[in-house]
Amino acid sequence: MLSVFNAAELFSLILTIATLITGLVFALDKFVWQPKREGLTKESTSSWVAQVRSLFPVLFAILIIRSFIIEPFQIPSGSMQPTLLPGDFIGVEKFAYGLRDPIFHKTLIPTGKPQRGDITVFIDPSNPKIDLIKRVVGLPGDTVIYQNKTLYIKPACNGRKVCPVAQEVPKQYVGLTNFTEQGVRLDEYNEQLGKVNHHILRDPVLPEQLYRYYQQPGSPMGVWVVPKGHYFAMGDNRDNSLDSRYWGFMPEQNLVGKATFIWISFTFNHDAGSMWPHWLPNGVRFNRIGRIH
Repeated sequence: MLSVFNAAELFSLILTIATLITGLVFALDKFVWQPKREGLTKESTSSWVAQVRSLFPVLFAILIIRSFIIEPFQIPSGSMQPTLLPGDFIGVEKFAYGLRDPIFHKTLIPTGKPQRGDITVFIDPSNPKIDLIKRVVGLPGDTVIYQNKTLYIKPACNGRKVCPVAQEVPKQYVGLTNFTEQGVRLDEYNEQLGKVNHHILRDPVLPEQLYRYYQQPGSPMGVWVVPKGHYFAMGDNRDNSLDSRYWGFMPEQNLVGKATFIWISFTFNHDAGSMWPHWLPNGVRFNRIGRIH
């Protein structure tokens, strides 16, 4: 188990404990206390026991849904633009990469592995207190190369007699966007990452931050060989994403789930002099609701 709980893990822990306590009261009342009351016609169930019993099925349903089926997640930053925007609220499939216990994250039932191009939510390897959302670029055994803002991938051999060679990930220039960084409009590209076609952003002015990259022992700067049980993840906003290029590889045990759909999207574009609290939305982007591509 991670030594420090993040907010989501702490909520899971509290929810699990509350479900266990209310479940214990539910079982004691049903199988121990209730039979003793049957002969006492004037004595009814105490109010606190009745309230706790009524809470148990609700908490149990929430625990099952949140731990094994779907979990809500809010996009906090622009690192996944243009695919995901700050204020998007997404659904994360918890069963996509295996059914895991809600506290220790141990796989109970394997159901699948991340595929190249998946958008995943995972615990930040460099700061376990927060969750990140990035796109899976490199799989175990792959060699990932990012040089001159160009992505190359050499897939793992996986026992093949002739190993694949490193190839540039295909992309096509779309044009200038309205997304900006420090007043500079960003370029948009259409990228084909495996079977997934998606869009990325690049800053035409900002030079590549090669000196900040994580250097894997035995590999040159900007080249990474993904270890077994790990993945290489990057944001779609390539020049505004703190990802595997900077902190290394994402362990499989850190996986939370696969991002699949946007269920609501809010705007928080408040004027400087607005009296409206900054944490409250001032608009809804209904056109963004739906599956994530």
